[in-house]
Amino acid sequence: MRRLWIGLAALVGCLIGAAAAGAQTNPNAPGNPNALAGTLKKARDTGVVTIGYREASFPFSYLDARREPIGYSIDLCRLIVETMSDEIGRELQLKWVPVTSASRFEALTSGQIDLECGSTTQNVERQATASFSPVIFVAGTKLMVRRDAGIRSFRDLRGRTVVVTAGTTNEKALRDVSTRFNIGANIVATPDHDQSFALFMEGKADAYAGDDILLYGQVARAQADDKVMVVGDFLSYDPYGIMFRRGDPAMAGLVDRMFRTIAESRELEHTYNRWFMHRLPGGERLRLPMSAQLESIFGTLSARPD
Repeated sequence: MRRLWIGLAALVGCLIGAAAAGAQTNPNAPGNPNALAGTLKKARDTGVVTIGYREASFPFSYLDARREPIGYSIDLCRLIVETMSDEIGRELQLKWVPVTSASRFEALTSGQIDLECGSTTQNVERQATASFSPVIFVAGTKLMVRRDAGIRSFRDLRGRTVVVTAGTTNEKALRDVSTRFNIGANIVATPDHDQSFALFMEGKADAYAGDDILLYGQVARAQADDKVMVVGDFLSYDPYGIMFRRGDPAMAGLVDRMFRTIAESRELEHTYNRWFMHRLPGGERLRLPMSAQLESIFGTLSARPD
């Protein structure tokens, strides 16, 4: 009889242990503290991830000849979605929603998009509104000017008209510099980068202030290197990141793990080279080696903790 009770106790113990293990491995188990929530739950329930993309943030997020979103940030977002799919055990479809510098934060916080994949600077102020991936690129505000304009720095902008894209760190940096140094530049803001560039190229502005990499990209796409150039000291520091909703620790953990994995495998480096070193789908070639600062950031991501 004693052996029977011992056997029954062991069997019950095994069943309890199996149930506990099942609760830990099944994220959908009722009452499981690790049950899916936030963006991952939304993706599992709907089978869709909505990506906010930019139409003119070359080469990070822009439209190709077929009017489909492509770019460095788009590739990284696709990798995030693949990781989400593996995490929840369900194939996920992509839904594309265009956003602008001014609309991207509201689109994210309102739930209209799940990921914002463009050229968005992460800073302390913005981290109060959204969460960000590890840094994917480091840029800074500079000036695009015509070669014969005699403008070489922000100090030459006194009484001049400068175009910026509304809602960007470039706009804030330029207004701060203009006020601090009493330059009195006439600052005109447009909804997106292509419109800012067009206004400048039409001669309606003496300079165009934007992130240096975006300015170089627009010069390359327009094949305008003989007419315009990028000048001046950096007026801001702009580390880019992929944006997702705040207060979502499961999503934050997934994004961080994914970036560490692709940094360690060097897929992150290969993705960078595809968009900044090699010939692009439209025939452009930026030939922009990775900066020492970005190399250090990627190296830190790939380093396993001791």
